[in-house]
Parts: sequence; C-alpha cells; structure tokens
Amino acid sequence: MTQTPTAHTPAQEQARAQLTVPAQHPMVTVLGSGDSLLRVIETAFPAADIHVRGNEISAVGDPHDVALISRVFDEMMLVLRTGQPMTEDAVERSIAMLKASENGTSDGQETPAEVLTQNILSSRGRTIRPKTLNQKRYVDAIDKHTIVFGIGPAGTGKTYLAMAKAVQALQSKQVNRIILTRPAVEAGERLGFLPGTLYEKIDPYLRPLYDALHDMLDPDSIPRLMAAGTIEVAPLAYMRGRTLNDAFIILDEAQNTSPEQMKMFLTRLGFDSKIVITGDVTQVDLPNGTKSGLRQVQDILEGLDDVHFSRLSSQDVVRHKLVGRIVDAYEKYDSTHGTENGTHKGGRGKSGHKGK
Repeated sequence: MTQTPTAHTPAQEQARAQLTVPAQHPMVTVLGSGDSLLRVIETAFPAADIHVRGNEISAVGDPHDVALISRVFDEMMLVLRTGQPMTEDAVERSIAMLKASENGTSDGQETPAEVLTQNILSSRGRTIRPKTLNQKRYVDAIDKHTIVFGIGPAGTGKTYLAMAKAVQALQSKQVNRIILTRPAVEAGERLGFLPGTLYEKIDPYLRPLYDALHDMLDPDSIPRLMAAGTIEVAPLAYMRGRTLNDAFIILDEAQNTSPEQMKMFLTRLGFDSKIVITGDVTQVDLPNGTKSGLRQVQDILEGLDDVHFSRLSSQDVVRHKLVGRIVDAYEKYDSTHGTENGTHKGGRGKSGHKGK
C-alpha cells in the first residue's frame, strides 16, 4: 500500500494510502463476506476513511492511522499469498500486534504474517498454527529448549499447541512416543466413592487430553498407538520411578501438583526427550495449605540453561472473546480486593467449595 500526504487542514495533516489488490486475489478474500473484514479495520480506526473501488483500496486520515492501516492490508496480502484465508479474528489480532509494535509494548520483530502462517501440524483437512505473538514464541521455545513451561489462563492454547508439537515430533521421528499426564487432584479423596475401575475413575481428568488427540490424529489409529505404548495417557502418579527416554512428555494442569510431585516429574527426564509443562497459577485446586509446585518451580528454575518459561495472558485467549474479558475481570477484582479467584486467599466459602 503506498502512502502519500494530502492537503493540509487546520486541524492536522492528512495522509492517503492506496493499495491495488492483485487480480489473483478476489476482493471477497480481502474484504470478507459482506465486508466483514473491512468492518473490523474500520472499527479499529474510526477516525480514518477507507474506500473501496474495484480492486483499489484507499485510506485517508491521520498519518499514524493511515500508516497502520496500510501495514494491516500489507500483512493480510502476505497471508493470503500462502493460500490461508483471513478471518475476523486474524485481522483483529494482526491489528493488535501492529499497534503493540508501534507503541513499544511488543519486544519482538515478528510480523503478523509470520505469526499467522507458521504451520505446526496439518491433520484431517485443518492446520494447527499459533494465532498470537506469544503463542508463536511458545511454540518456538518448544523447538529450542528441552523443558518448557507454558503458564497462562484458560483458552490460551497452552496444552493444545504442546500436543500439536508432540504429534509433529512423533510423525517426524524426533521421538518414539508421546506421554500425556495430569495430576488427579482428588484421587485420594472423592474418586474412591465413584463406581468402576481405577482407570474409569481417573478418566474424567484425562478426557481433555483424549479430545485433543482426536483433533490431531485419525481416531481409528489412537487405540492402536496406545496399545503399542506409542501414546500413553496416564495420571501423574504413574510417572514415579520411571526414566522417560526418546519421549515427548506433557504435564497438563501442573498448578495442581505439589512441590514434591513437580520435582518427581522433572527428574523423570531421560535422553533425547522433551518436556512441556502447562498450567494456570490462578486456578489452583489443591487443598488449603498445599503449595502449588508450578508456582514454586518458577522461583527455582527461572534462568536455568535449557529451561524456558513462556507466559501467556488474556490477550492470547483463542476461545470466545468473552473468555479473555472474564480473565481480565477476575484479575482486576483480585488485585482490588486482595483475593484469589474471587475468594480470600487460603480460605473457602461457606459452601466448602473454592471459587474459580
């Protein structure tokens, strides 16, 4: 998109930018169905005037806004050239990344196109890729480090992206097996009252891991891979006493580990293996007085060579937009009232259930 100054006004200098969309890209891919993508950009830059005539797009307004609008369309074109469609969410995230870069709140040089076109895994007609800058850095860290912690609120893709990297590593023969584990927090208490075998009792804790596997692999192949030990889904207690070689190991819901469990798990690391540990330190379900191993390990291992902490925020939530706002609202409430997850730290409500 080319930018040129226009006539001066008493209020401020105006600028104009113009883009010609190549013929191979139908305008609907740039503007969206019913101009939905164009409306996202217009909403983000309400003071600017954006006009479309044929395959020409022009923007007039404050030079800073026009420059950003020009970059948004340039990044969109780079994404479209890869054959990947643009969505309203992708446009919103592109604008957020560019604005963060402009105002100095982003400390990296990655462009929206680089983030949105990084493919991790293609399966069953869909491609899994990062959607935010922090997600891209998280994925890159998994490539570069032996142990990576993904810490952030629900919906930021911590576990899903880690599992995509695990499947990718298995398919490319970087590892021989995938091990997925979670702490079954209440195994010593309430699970004993549930009917069925031990495996049936712990299944609800592991079900989210199975669901993600079904998104990434042929469902018919999963029982075969599990029977062969190529994929193992087990509670954290099953890791004790083992050394895990040639494996991609994921510990999910790590905020519900005790310090002893966290140390036990980390010391399972064997040769040619990689560990990814994910969790949300604001959603601890441990009994009162029990310290979270995920909270403590940050103080112990931060800065250790080949160990990386990736921290995601509400800005990286890729679920419904309202989820990010809910996370922010709870953080604001907690900081104002000195609470944790809306309840007093170390205490429980009258009902006996800790709020979330």
